[in-house]
Amino acid sequence: MPIYELRCPDGHRFEVIQSFAAPLPECRECGAATAKVPGRCGLLGSARVPPPAAAMPQTWRGTGGADREYVTGLRRTAEARRELEERHPELAGDRRPVLAHEGRYERAPLRAGDPVPERKDRPGITPD
Repeated sequence: MPIYELRCPDGHRFEVIQSFAAPLPECRECGAATAKVPGRCGLLGSARVPPPAAAMPQTWRGTGGADREYVTGLRRTAEARRELEERHPELAGDRRPVLAHEGRYERAPLRAGDPVPERKDRPGITPD
């Protein structure tokens, strides 16, 4: 039997356990007609969002020296991210290929179409 929360026009609230087909009882305090109050539900848990491709390892060293179990986990994570991006294209982000990701580009990878910044140690010279 479900539990219903009921309310009368005067604002009195109470709960009742009764069949779905049974008529709603009158208010216990004032005798007025009652109506069902939409129930609140509590959801527990957390969602884990796979990291974007830019956060995945980009080098041989980053794969743990090609450790089979670690690489298999990375592939599963990448596939989960692809599936998520197919369902929610707004999460896809920048899909341009990464041209450089080590050294000075470690924190901000150089992508196809980005201007190549000048070197600070030699102004006017861009890296080859």
